[in-house]
Amino acid sequence: MNPFEIKPDMKSGLFIDWEKFWVAPYNKNEVNPYTRTRIILMNGTEFENVWFSHQFSRNSADNELRRRIAFIRRSEQQQQKILAHLKPEDESALEHTIGYEQLAVDLTAHLAKRVDDADIKGALDFALLEDFDHLYRYSDYLEGTSGEHAEKLVGGYTEIMPGRPTISHHRHPYDSIRHSMKGKCSSTMDILAANVITAAEQQTMNYYMNTAALWPDEMGRRLYQEIGMVEEQHVTQYGSLLDPCMTWLENLLVHQYVECWLYWSCYETECDLRIRRLWNFMFELELKHLHIARDLLRQYEKKDWNQVIPNAQFPSPLVLESNIEYVRCILKNTVNNTAKRENYVDVRYDAPDTFIEYQRKVNEPLKNVMSHAFIEEYIRKNGKDYRFEVAPNPVPELRDRTMDNVCVGRQPLCGNRNMI
Repeated sequence: MNPFEIKPDMKSGLFIDWEKFWVAPYNKNEVNPYTRTRIILMNGTEFENVWFSHQFSRNSADNELRRRIAFIRRSEQQQQKILAHLKPEDESALEHTIGYEQLAVDLTAHLAKRVDDADIKGALDFALLEDFDHLYRYSDYLEGTSGEHAEKLVGGYTEIMPGRPTISHHRHPYDSIRHSMKGKCSSTMDILAANVITAAEQQTMNYYMNTAALWPDEMGRRLYQEIGMVEEQHVTQYGSLLDPCMTWLENLLVHQYVECWLYWSCYETECDLRIRRLWNFMFELELKHLHIARDLLRQYEKKDWNQVIPNAQFPSPLVLESNIEYVRCILKNTVNNTAKRENYVDVRYDAPDTFIEYQRKVNEPLKNVMSHAFIEEYIRKNGKDYRFEVAPNPVPELRDRTMDNVCVGRQPLCGNRNMI
């Protein structure tokens, strides 16, 4: 499918009344885990488009162009509000957080398996192990505070066990920048992947940033605060992959194209018939946005869509599904990697000075690092941590369920110490 070759029904307009605006939330006890994660993904995608549109408007002096952008943006706001309210009121913020991290793991793994560009794949594989570890820590916090097992929330599709320990994620900002797609003949899938993952991680960063201040106890506030800082690193990393030489109007076109592909993917892979109809409705709206963006590009820059996206034929749909074996492989082979400027190195043999200095600045004393202090407290109370594994952890150092390892991924800082 090439969305530029489909003529949308522009007569039906973009705006809806309040009755159509309200869509009943899903049932948290019955929803498929990947229906929940698709909703989170598209909520984040709409959020990205709204804020990109605001920034575009603030950087334009042409009021007629700003009106056209505002026209699209109002429709995007409607979509975002509909998606955000699909979350039911009885689903706690922490339960919803498990959905965010399951999305991060399985979306990242799926994209990593499909991209061509080595820089994009490297960034995806690197951050994958960090989101995987976040899922483990939030899951233990959920079990410890409510007795609820996250295994049920993820449907058994995603394992819950330590990845690269969260304490090892804290890096100097200089080491979060990657090589951009500038000057590359990027494939359509690479363009899609870089934009999709940037929006998804940005949504996670924003959710944690806002949730932390609303949390009722200090432990939870500090856990969200710490992991939220890591998500900011991920947004910086993924955002730096994008092509910085694209014009605002070219970027507008790409944003709308990405949304079209994602809504089409959601429609093609959704199992809930009610939500599937919603994805189709959203796709039809995005087709209209895309064609407006195409017309603006022609009007203001005298460019056609294929000068921005040479091959606009949709790749096969994005599929959210179990990636257990892929995650295990990346975990086994790269758990000790850290970032060194635009590259990745094994910290056991080539620890960057920036990494060592930043770790010493923010992580000492270790008892103040909540992502690990909490697990240690959980183990003291329960004898072992909470996990859902189909087999022992592929990293031998991470198999001990009675102690939380703080050395994997940061060995030069540990000396002879293996634990807190």
